[in-house]
Amino acid sequence: MSESLGSGAPPPPQTTLRHRLAELRGPAVAPHPLDARALAALAANPGCRRRALLDGAGVDKTALASKLGSPAAFGQSQFAFMRGNAFEAKVKADGGRELLRLLGIDEPGTVRVPELAAAGPEGRVARTALALREATEAGTWALLDHPLLSLEVAGSPAHLEPDAVVVHPDGRWTVVEIKSFPMIDGAADASKVGAAARQAAVYVLALERIAALTRGAEVAHSVLLVCPKDFSNLPTASVVDVRKQLSVTRRQLSRLTRIEEIAAALPDGVTFDVEGCSARELAAAVESVPHAYAPECLSACELAFHCRERARGAGAVEALGRSVRGELGGLTTVGDVLAAARGEAGDPDDPTVEALRRAAALRAEALACR
Repeated sequence: MSESLGSGAPPPPQTTLRHRLAELRGPAVAPHPLDARALAALAANPGCRRRALLDGAGVDKTALASKLGSPAAFGQSQFAFMRGNAFEAKVKADGGRELLRLLGIDEPGTVRVPELAAAGPEGRVARTALALREATEAGTWALLDHPLLSLEVAGSPAHLEPDAVVVHPDGRWTVVEIKSFPMIDGAADASKVGAAARQAAVYVLALERIAALTRGAEVAHSVLLVCPKDFSNLPTASVVDVRKQLSVTRRQLSRLTRIEEIAAALPDGVTFDVEGCSARELAAAVESVPHAYAPECLSACELAFHCRERARGAGAVEALGRSVRGELGGLTTVGDVLAAARGEAGDPDDPTVEALRRAAALRAEALACR
């Protein structure tokens, strides 16, 4: 966060920021929702102002990447999407009997299932908060199906929708994540479980805001992960501790620069209106926002291929990975690195330059012995 937030002139009204963000994505374009998966990816790379602004403005990055000629090569297939929806429907069928069975509740009739419908996202967020407070005060089991939560991200509100939240009689709230990847012999793919844990940590963070205003409420720092058992369609569950992911997400989100500060630094007339702008205009608009590309972005951001192409074109060492970038210190381009290794540039007393020249000498020696 900016250190100047608590000083100087008061911030502009929220309506002014919303108007500015609407101009950035295009006045006639509906905002693309920022979900927990995107928020977890944003938290993993808090130094990328480009993603923070585009996500905060609700720009459809998939459409933007396609217009720029670098479409994203990842995403959930239609078959996987349908399979996931079918499995979630099975878990929640008959009043959530299967889900409640996994929680050790044999009689669904003893569990409250509040109605969460309301007008607009703000209404649903308020209705969810009310249902959580009422269930906690009642001291009974409650199952909230697709509640809507709100979390402020860099000064811009994000609406999040977990699969379910369970309220325990003792006032604990547990996030339920339903995934269609299998749990074989009681264990699932570690990378998929990690991604689910990072996503669930965002929900826990949003719930903590409500719990802080609810007497007797406590958000569990472990989530219930529900998956198909072995090669069947029978639901099974595992408790996943998300304390590490929660700590990282909280810290990373606090480092994000506020959206209004990024927007204020843009040149006049910049817009990311995919329908109203040419590919050349959009490319110029995207380049006007600083980014922090890393190879990890390829599996998390729709604009990653565009950013990679520009990073490679500029010879930026970031394209080689964060660890390599950290080792090279003040050498920011591949050209600088090669020049330093050949002895054409760089301070010979610099440990990085010395290591590069030593590596180049060893390479030359090895090639000469072939």
